Amino acid sequence: MSGKTPVAELSRILNEAYDRKAWHGPNLKGSLRGVTPAQASFRPAPGRHSIRELALHAAYWKYTVRRRLTGEKPGSFPLTGSNWFERTGVPTAAEWKKERELLDEEHRQLMTVVAKLPARPAYSVLRQVYGVALHDAYHTGQIQYVKRLLRRR
Repeated sequence: MSGKTPVAELSRILNEAYDRKAWHGPNLKGSLRGVTPAQASFRPAPGRHSIRELALHAAYWKYTVRRRLTGEKPGSFPLTGSNWFERTGVPTAAEWKKERELLDEEHRQLMTVVAKLPARPAYSVLRQVYGVALHDAYHTGQIQYVKRLLRRR
């Protein structure tokens, strides 16, 4: 960790996976940049998730980890349901923007909680926060793949 505190390192990794320059290429927020509502709703195959569903899923897991770290009770996520939020049809530009804003807000709230962690967080805390960063990177790859499929259509 090159002399950084564990919390500083967690913050760096979370931001790199979400919205900062990363060695691995696009981050999650960057992968959504320029995606139109029609592209966001494209389903690559029956039973597969759209870009919009992937973005909402990522927002939900940022919320879930934040809730686990703070002890907050379940039920305050703005959408009904959990984990995957099926979306059909093409959203309006305003709806798609609101969904991306939800992802931004959940990231911001998670970062606020991470900044307040003790200097040496428990292993279980480290694991969950690293997990959210890895989760963002994983779904970024899926989004990039779906965008490539769209270009081939």
